[in-house]
Amino acid sequence: MSGFGLVVRFTLRSPQAAAAFDDLTAMTLQGIQASEPGTLVYASHEDQENALVRVFYELYQDRNAFELHEEQPHVKHFLAERGQHLDSFEVTLLSELAGKYTTSE
Repeated sequence: MSGFGLVVRFTLRSPQAAAAFDDLTAMTLQGIQASEPGTLVYASHEDQENALVRVFYELYQDRNAFELHEEQPHVKHFLAERGQHLDSFEVTLLSELAGKYTTSE
């Protein structure tokens, strides 16, 4: 497996911004599910200690699948709109060393 992943930590401006960001994320996820077979995991989490923090974990089949993800219209829309809801964000790129995968297929 040559998986490529990332973790993104978003800090949101307010509870209202968090709700709008979550809606934006849900719309983006619909596009990912419909048209990105190389996206293996795209998960959004709320920090249990800070309701204004979201942590995304994304895992792609390989770097090429990630690059294809970034070119999708739903992802470009997410990237263009997210800033209005954020105080900050931090991205950590990951290269796979080992792993276990379970699919429903």
